Amino acid sequence: MKPPFSVKQAFVFGIFLFIAWIHSAYAILPIEQLPAVNGAKAFLVQTKALPMVDIEVSIDAGDRYDPKGKSGLASMTAELMSYGVRGEQHGLSEAQIADEIADLGANIATSVSGERATLRIRSLSRKDLRDRAVQLAADMLSAPIYDAKILAREKQRSITGLLEAETKPDFVLERQFSKLIYGDYPLANSPSVKSIAAIEANDLVRFHKQFYRGERMIVSIVGDVSPAEANEVVHTLLKRIPPSGPAIPALPAFARSPVEPLADREVDIPFDSQQAHIAMGMTAITRNNPDFFPLLVGNYVLGGGGFVSRLMTEVREKRGLAYSVFSYFAPGKDVGIFQAGLQTKSDQASLALDVMSSTMAKFIEDGPTQSELLAAKANLINGYPLRIDNNRKLLDTVSSIVWNGLPLDTMETWTQQVNAVSLEQVNAAFQKYLAMDRMKIVVLGASK
Repeated sequence: MKPPFSVKQAFVFGIFLFIAWIHSAYAILPIEQLPAVNGAKAFLVQTKALPMVDIEVSIDAGDRYDPKGKSGLASMTAELMSYGVRGEQHGLSEAQIADEIADLGANIATSVSGERATLRIRSLSRKDLRDRAVQLAADMLSAPIYDAKILAREKQRSITGLLEAETKPDFVLERQFSKLIYGDYPLANSPSVKSIAAIEANDLVRFHKQFYRGERMIVSIVGDVSPAEANEVVHTLLKRIPPSGPAIPALPAFARSPVEPLADREVDIPFDSQQAHIAMGMTAITRNNPDFFPLLVGNYVLGGGGFVSRLMTEVREKRGLAYSVFSYFAPGKDVGIFQAGLQTKSDQASLALDVMSSTMAKFIEDGPTQSELLAAKANLINGYPLRIDNNRKLLDTVSSIVWNGLPLDTMETWTQQVNAVSLEQVNAAFQKYLAMDRMKIVVLGASK
């Protein structure tokens, strides 16, 4: 009897099935918007890949809201939420919170960036464990106890860490670079010994009451939960959160880099180091800017593509001036910057800066070649599944999409938008947003 398939046909059919499996394995999961709770938006990506759930609450309460003279307040407010709470049934101390998290095998953590504060929960999706973790996070989010003694201890720890950081060239460089780039915008200010020492327990209470409210929150959930279960999670997290509050004074406008050339745009910082550290950059686009993808693809060629980038070729491969050199755009919801940098021997700082600058200037003027553009797009597209191949990465992506107000199908269209980028779009975008005579430069540790 003749077999239904020849060996060749069976092989081809097997390849077809493998391709179909790959496609399904990397199928983009949809983002579902859930009903709002107390003014907060909520979103879900349901995936049963693991019996886990990852949750993030993003709060519009980042470092940019630090009061004058009290830089570090936003971070301290978020950090100390886990150092004592008034629960619905009873209060919990710092040690009791830590014990409860350990018993659950969960992780609950806070962090603060320039634009937002975040509270993240990672738990098994089993209902009893998940509910306890979510309830504990809800107590931290809505009813923290800002104990003056604990604050004093954490302030001293923060000051000690800050004094140590001030001995490190990278920290000093980035702090000065922020001052230059952000100008009068609040993100120019960094925590100092004086500003940390000025923070009092009442400041934390006041900051929390002012900013931690539903209308300033977004909840993102990724994991093994149904929409109904996700709704329960959101309600538990936010049921004690006020939906709104008094008006918050508007932030100053985020000033873009001026059109005219900057006469005094370089800062040299003496530093006892064998290596010179160089940072160069300017203000740039927000994430929802339509030129995001041309700049993303173009920057892969310029300095974001590792060993295949133009900067790496000119600075390292041809001249051996640095082990690593990079460039990137960091677009947020309301602010965005472009930055390039490297480290080199102190006596080579001037030459390295010249090579980096001339390479960037040529790229801004001429853009990438067609072959460079195709290679960049291929790398970004083929690497995209690795950006969302586990719950945490997926949560990062979902959180970025909803925080920046992007379309909910962004994950589905991301590779299409990369693939659609043309040489003309890259050239136009780089010439529109970047200019070498408006770049601000910090050089730390160069020998004179």
